[in-house]
Amino acid sequence: MADAPALEAALRRLDTALDALETAVTGRIESERTKSGLQDELSRLGEDRSRLAQDLDQEKARSLRLEDTNREVSRRLVAAMESIRSVLEAHGG
Repeated sequence: MADAPALEAALRRLDTALDALETAVTGRIESERTKSGLQDELSRLGEDRSRLAQDLDQEKARSLRLEDTNREVSRRLVAAMESIRSVLEAHGG
């Protein structure tokens, strides 16, 4: 029975090694889960960025159209004011 203490010591070392392995596997699984979550988040952020870039392009185009319309309205107002001045001057106003 002299082998019993050696066997018990070996079993304790095996239990310790199995606990360490279990801890390492659990950590690896958590790490993979976190990595997967980060990849999903990165993908969502990329999609959001693309959508925002598209929205920005649309708003820039709209802004340019509004600027063009504003210039045209201003041009027409100036022309209308000049016409009114001409009419007023012609009628002694």
